[in-house]
Amino acid sequence: METELLNQIERIKRKLILAKNADKDLQVFGADSHKYIVKETVNKDKILAFEKEYDVQLPEDYRAFLVHVGNGGISYENSAAGPGYGIFPFGENVDEFVSENAKKYLKEDCKLDLTMSDSFWEDLNRIIEENDEISNEDFYAELGKIFSGLLPIGTQGCTYYYALVLNGEWKGRIVNVDIERQKPFFVFESNFLDWYERWLDEIIPESTMAKEPDLFRYTLGGLSGYILEVYFSTEDKEVKMECLNGVLKKNTVGSEILTVLEEQYKVSSGEIQKTILQVLAKFDYERSKLYLLDFAKENLLAVFQFVFWYAKDKSADWIEVIKANADTIEDDETFRFCTYLLKETKLDYGEIIVPFMFNKSEEIRVSAYYALGQMGNKNKYLSVFIEGLQDSSNRVIHATLQALDGVEDKRLLKHYKAIAEKFLKEKDYILANLNHRLKAYGLTNKTIKKINTDFETDNQGKELY
Repeated sequence: METELLNQIERIKRKLILAKNADKDLQVFGADSHKYIVKETVNKDKILAFEKEYDVQLPEDYRAFLVHVGNGGISYENSAAGPGYGIFPFGENVDEFVSENAKKYLKEDCKLDLTMSDSFWEDLNRIIEENDEISNEDFYAELGKIFSGLLPIGTQGCTYYYALVLNGEWKGRIVNVDIERQKPFFVFESNFLDWYERWLDEIIPESTMAKEPDLFRYTLGGLSGYILEVYFSTEDKEVKMECLNGVLKKNTVGSEILTVLEEQYKVSSGEIQKTILQVLAKFDYERSKLYLLDFAKENLLAVFQFVFWYAKDKSADWIEVIKANADTIEDDETFRFCTYLLKETKLDYGEIIVPFMFNKSEEIRVSAYYALGQMGNKNKYLSVFIEGLQDSSNRVIHATLQALDGVEDKRLLKHYKAIAEKFLKEKDYILANLNHRLKAYGLTNKTIKKINTDFETDNQGKELY
């Protein structure tokens, strides 16, 4: 085995110990399951037997991990310490992607491409997607084509897995796979060991790295200074973005690094500039504030996201920006993050929200009523809720009924009655939520139809005679 590979193996062994010591409370995702345990190594004869049985040749660095680091552990399916819930025991869980005749498809070339487009992925899935009556045999044959040449090596939970490409142009790469057939994507690293080592580097704090700096000059999860060296040494935008993402994953970043990135923000554009701003917002909100204000003219969603993710206690700083942009927000996601920030202010934001109750977007109207329903003084917006109860969208009516939880005002009864008369059968959980609201009045969707609701009330909902 070449010296460089042996050195990497030794680094990984050392870093496993450092990562375990750094994450004593097992806060890293999956750590409470694998607990940084890797069991005994694999005999080379067992690897040769597997390769012969499946007619494949494992990537050299994955073999080196099994032979020199270890195999299996105590995590899900007895997985060893690793990204997600860890690395599957060697030779097991081979059929996670194709449960029928996995051996046939494992030896074929991987059909996935590093830069595959959405249309490429859609074409690969077309036979399954367009044939509702596909037989089980044909279904598994198509899955075999889609996931050919991919060895499942670990799970991220639910339907998400890590796969190792065994054959084809991208042999040795790691791919993130969803067995529900969302589009897969390749990780940045070109092989298993680089991917695994970066996972360790992203756990170990820079204060620990500083004690052994030469141990952490190999991945974009290592020392921030090294990551910036790589950033400035390349013109490749993908590499630059990966460098910035490496910095973004840190728990702390020194002011000298942020100063360098601040200067880069001023001369950058596009996704690179946006990601630099995200880094600044995460690690130094005050430093980033003026840049955020300026960037809001270009990408309001990104600004709202960065503030909410990293400085939600500063949400009140953005009230005037929200007001100034209220007439221009037409994107569902932007409005949703707008409501997140408003809620964090703990102020009465009802007047800002009300105009969105009449937005042409159903999604925005739903989010608006949900946000209004979160307010402690929502009773004062009764007339707005009544508008929601009469909306043309069942989703909006449903959201309004839920938002009215805790509001007991007899002026609502005739509108509740109208809903009961309109929905003779359950649809979109309208009647279920209506009955929750009527319970406070001792009524149901059936009994409300029998009472007279044509009475006048004062501002507290008390009947006037």
